[in-house]
Formats: sequence, C-alpha cells, structure tokens
Amino acid sequence: MAQKGVQLDQETFSCSICLDLLKDPVTTTCGHSYCMNCIKSFWDEEDRKGIHSCPQCRKTFTPRPVLEKNVMFAALVEQLKKTGLQAAPADHCYAGPEDVACDVCTGRKLKAIKSCLSCPASYCEEHLQPHYDAAPLKKHKLVAPSKKLQENICSRHDEVMKIFCRTDQQSICYLCTMDEHKGHETVPAAAERTEKQKELEVRRLNIQQRIQEREKDVKLLQQEVEAINGSADKAVEDSEKMFTELIRLIQKRSSDVKQQVRSQQETEVSRVKELQEKLEQEIAELKRKDGELEQLSHTEDHNQFLHNYPSLSALSESTHSSSINIRPLSYFEDVTAAVSETRDKLQDILREEWTNISLTVTEVDVLLSPPEPKTRAGFLKYSHEITLDPNTANTHLLLSEGNRKVTFMKQQKSYSDHPDRFTGCYQVLSRESLTGRCYWEVEKGGLEVGVAVAYKNISRGGSLNECSFGNNDKSWALYWYTNSYKFWHNNVQTVLSGPRSSRVGVYLDHRAGILSFYSVSETMTLLHRVQTTFTQPLYAGFCFLGVGDTAELIKVKKRRQVDVDP
Repeated sequence: MAQKGVQLDQETFSCSICLDLLKDPVTTTCGHSYCMNCIKSFWDEEDRKGIHSCPQCRKTFTPRPVLEKNVMFAALVEQLKKTGLQAAPADHCYAGPEDVACDVCTGRKLKAIKSCLSCPASYCEEHLQPHYDAAPLKKHKLVAPSKKLQENICSRHDEVMKIFCRTDQQSICYLCTMDEHKGHETVPAAAERTEKQKELEVRRLNIQQRIQEREKDVKLLQQEVEAINGSADKAVEDSEKMFTELIRLIQKRSSDVKQQVRSQQETEVSRVKELQEKLEQEIAELKRKDGELEQLSHTEDHNQFLHNYPSLSALSESTHSSSINIRPLSYFEDVTAAVSETRDKLQDILREEWTNISLTVTEVDVLLSPPEPKTRAGFLKYSHEITLDPNTANTHLLLSEGNRKVTFMKQQKSYSDHPDRFTGCYQVLSRESLTGRCYWEVEKGGLEVGVAVAYKNISRGGSLNECSFGNNDKSWALYWYTNSYKFWHNNVQTVLSGPRSSRVGVYLDHRAGILSFYSVSETMTLLHRVQTTFTQPLYAGFCFLGVGDTAELIKVKKRRQVDVDP
C-alpha cells in the first residue's frame, strides 16, 4: 500500500497547468500552488486585461501578485521523488490489460505513471526518473499515462507533431511545414492550445452561467407549479363552499315554501271544516223541524193543529249565505307558477354566469410571456420613450436633445452634488424604470459606447467591479466598438460577432427574464440574448470610454397592433 500512498502524493504535489510535479513551487493567496514559470506564463497572457486570476478557482487579483518560492513545498517535492524511487513495486503496480504499460520495462511491465509527449513514450516511476534528473529531459512535456501517444506522431515523417496548422486546422510536424503545409499559417501546438484553452474557459463559464440560469428557471417553474396547484385547490374549495351555500339557500327556500303552503293549507281546511260543521248542524235542525211539521200535518184535532202551528212553523234565520261560491280548483297553482318562474330565472342566470366562469377558467395563462418578435415592426409595437436622468450623469457627460443624447466631454460640467450621480465611471441611467415588454434603439457616434440595463441600487462609486456596467450582478452591458461587440455581466466577458451598424436595438421582457441586443440596419441581426430572472425594475444606461463619443436614444414610432409578426 506504500506505493499507492506515493501515487496520491504525486497528484497532490502536481501543477495543474503542466500536470507535472511542482518546479519552484509558488502559492497564490487563494491557496493553490503552481510551478513558478507556469503561473508567470499564464499571467503574462492576462496582462492585457489588467486582471489576473487563479486557473483553478478563477479568483481575480488586482494588481498582479508578486510570488515567492514556497520553500516547504519544494523540499516536500524533492523528498517525494526520493521516496518514490525507493519504494518496491507491489503486485498492483504491474500493468494490466486496461493499463498503460511502461515502454522501457522488460519482462513483466509496470504501470506507467507518466507519458512523455516529446519522446513519445510512457514510463513507470523508475524509468521516469531521468526526466527529472537530466537537464535536456526536464524540458519534455509529461502528461498522465496515455495509450494514444502514437496519434502524436506524423504518419508521413514519423516525427512528433508539435505544430498546429490553422489553415487546415490539424496538428503537423516541423517537416510538414516544408512541403504539404508550406505557406500555411502555423503556430506551436502549445500556443494554439493556450488560445483554445482560453476559448474553452469562456465557453465553460457561459455554460455554467446558462446552467445556473436554467436551474433558476427550473426552480421558478417549480414554484409556478406549486402556485398553480395552490390557486386551483383554493378555487375549487371556495367554489364548493359557495355552491354549497347556494344549495343550502335553495333548500331553505324550498322548506319555507313547503311550510307556508302547509300552514295555509291547514288554515283554509280548518275554516272550511268549521263552516261544514255549522251547515251540518243547521241541516239536522231543519230535518228535526220538518219531522215536527210532518207530525202536525197528521193531527186530526183542528183546534190542536191551530194551537201548535205558530210555534212549529217559525224557522230560525240561517247565519250563512244560501249559496257558497266555490272557486276553480287552482288554490296553490299560483305558488307552483311562482316557483317555476324563479327556477327559470335562476337557470338563465346560472347559464349566463357559467359561461363567464368557464371563460375565466380557460383564460388562466401559465406561460410567462408571448414569443419574442421576429421583425422590426413587431419590436416597434413595444417601443418605449426613454429620457436620461441628469442626476445620474457623470460630470464629464453632457446631456442634450431633451435628455435623450449624451456626449463624453473632456472638460467637467458644473453639476450639483447628488447621491444618484456616477462618480467612479463615465455613466448615466434613464429616468424611467423598465418593466413589462420594452424596446428602444440607440444611435452611436464615435468609437466605443456601452449600452446597458441596470438595477437602481447599482453602486455610483467605488471600484470598477462595483459600479461599472457589466462588472457586477446588478447590470448587463453590450460594449459596442468600431468593428466588434462584447457582452459583460458579473465581470464575465463574451466576445460577439455581428454586422457593423451605427444603431443597436434593445428588447426587454422583464417578466420572462429576456434581454436581447440587435444590430439594426435594413435588417435586424441578433447580437446576444440573455435569459435570466430580473428581481427589480431595470433602467437603461450608457457607459463611455473615449472623449467625443456620443449615444442618442432614437424616437421611433410605435406601430399599430394590426402589424402581426410572420
């Protein structure tokens, strides 16, 4: 297991630039160590930017650090070389079918720990030692063990391919430059690698940024799903409550009608039965009187007949009308008609309101925003008139044309002090905040102008990273040069390509998190699009680099809504 421990130590004390053991090791303030020559060469390439960074964690340093040799690391590396040579090879150090074998070992071959691109060959720890001891071999390029070393050999000349032909975009050897690739643009492979490495880092940063943006989008969409589900559940719950209340109200009204009908039924039946009983009593009394009269009519004694007749013939007066008028049998039909009319009205209301409810449900729009326009006419529907805020303008910036044009002046203007004024950069922000969907166009005069959007709380002074448009997470900026464009956000630069034009169009969909820059001429060409999440209202801005440069917010006519994008 001792040999495995040595292998781990070699990786720990390797330079991440040359992938070899550290030579004259130095350590940056962020804690990463490199060969002194490797990090110097790396920073020499970054001198043009004025900002130097760690190749591993990308931490930036301003100004360029002065590094001293790490004496302890150097001693540990030398000790590692010695202990590594003294370690006896264990069984697991012999090369297997999947391993890269040492090209020098005879008999049973050991695993290679490095491959040399200059030789080209692969070496175990013992046979690699000359590359550490012999001065000519120290200059060779050592890499992790590789089975593809033969791909570095020119098939025509059997020479190591150390040159890259940019014309044909392929690796070649030095003899190829004299015949097949004569007159082509060629550079050392290491130089081309350095350029491509820079492009790779930029691409990686862009990819990582897009990953972060997409992860934010996924999180936002998840929140949207939760919000939709919560809102739908509440709508269902509230609707059920209201319909339940409506049903209860109808049931109560039904019960009230039933109770009233039954009460009235009882009253009327009682009144009729009372009259019926009285009539039946009167009938019984009349029948009794009729019997007495009949009996009197059979009396043979004339005197007796005449004596009793007066008292028996007298009739009591009836207390009721001689006739009872019965109405047609429609006592409670009016109630039925009234309930039927109410039912019909309620059905009509529910039918009409249901249409409104259904339309309201189907109009719920989960999509954040309509698609981005495809034509200038489509963009002009969202044209937004913007003016610049004099209270934010740096004292070297002159505003004119109704605060729509700004010029970078050599001589300072006598502006009053204001907390919103930019003091650390030659910049200005708009007076109007930008939300929703907006479009505006900028005409450039001069050599270099930055067109930007920023949050209101961007710093007005301090370091460039704090206040300069594009150097922080509070602003997004397109820097517009004579022959090129560059986009900056959060101190990350993206080099852009596009047609040269004196006019740029900016499209913002704040809710959807879309910010697009277009080159405007006879046609519109997309220069760059940002997809992110804006957390605050944005403000349009300009940044200037050269005296005499100008930028003007162009007044464009908003097209009528009948103009439809194809």
